[in-house]
Amino acid sequence: MSVVSTGGFDRFTRASELCSYTGLTPVIRQSGSSVDGRPRISKTGNQKLRSLLFMCSFNACKYNKACRDLYGRIVAKGKSKKPALTAVRNKLLKQAFAIAKSGLIYDDSYRSALTKN
Repeated sequence: MSVVSTGGFDRFTRASELCSYTGLTPVIRQSGSSVDGRPRISKTGNQKLRSLLFMCSFNACKYNKACRDLYGRIVAKGKSKKPALTAVRNKLLKQAFAIAKSGLIYDDSYRSALTKN
């Protein structure tokens, strides 16, 4: 579904553009000097893709090691489960984008050279 609804990822050059298209990027809401609201996802993007990713995030937390670790870290910090699932949705999108753009198969043990270990 994500490949079809995004046109094969051809319209995007970065994963952050794909996340914005889906409506999973955070938006800070404030008005002048009033009390700041909590950041929430924008929800301005593709709603069908966003809801599909929500359902996929449950299985990703179960079977995808990177997503499971991310979910566990966020919940351990005291955040609720819904923002943790949103982070997992972002992770899934970024993984799908990287696989589609690089042409490589998914490697569970892959670690980027840019991350600090």
